[in-house]
Amino acid sequence: MIKAKNKTIYAIAVFYAIAIGLRYLTNKTSVLSVVENSFIKIILQGIGPTIGVIVASLIFKIKFHPMTLKGNYKQILVPFSAYWLFPILLISTHAFLTKESFPVLTVSMFFMYGLLEEIGWRGFLQQQLKGLPKIWNILIVGILWFIWHLNFEMTTMNLLFLGLLIFGSWGIGIVADKTNSLLAVSAFHTLNNLKTENNLIIIGILVVIWILMIIYSERKKKRKENFFSKISS
Repeated sequence: MIKAKNKTIYAIAVFYAIAIGLRYLTNKTSVLSVVENSFIKIILQGIGPTIGVIVASLIFKIKFHPMTLKGNYKQILVPFSAYWLFPILLISTHAFLTKESFPVLTVSMFFMYGLLEEIGWRGFLQQQLKGLPKIWNILIVGILWFIWHLNFEMTTMNLLFLGLLIFGSWGIGIVADKTNSLLAVSAFHTLNNLKTENNLIIIGILVVIWILMIIYSERKKKRKENFFSKISS
């Protein structure tokens, strides 16, 4: 029998080896040159963390918990509508009004790409490192996330990018802890990939709406807990 601590280390090692190995194949070699569809090609470039999670979970019999698509929400329609459907339609409509294009498939592809990453970083890695102090959890996830991008040149931009990912590991990590929803964390992740000068106002609006949703959900949960505690006391 493998001890629980060693099991976690081995599982993380397998997950990360697969994630970064597939990233190298899809981004640093010509393996995807036979793929003509640009959407599929981009999705394959971000699929490594998800494949890594699947393989590590099967080998070491790790339950994917507590992160799920719907998370703490009763119905999956709530996080899907708020974190995916609404922003996809909003961003696409904005593009239609300003550029006379309706890139709903492109925007949807970005959200799917973010989900494939977040299944690995927040859904698996952050959860496996729960036993560590919070700061170490954030730093390890952020650094491994940075290395996965295969940006090894120590330029100012790459150092800023490293800082952004560590900050993102903190911020998106909070969303993961509060919602346990992969749809929620992938939405916050995706906004960073979609940021442009024309989208900054929309992104700001979405972030405010989502934060208010999380705060409301937290307060509702606490009120419910306080109600039942009063009944039982």
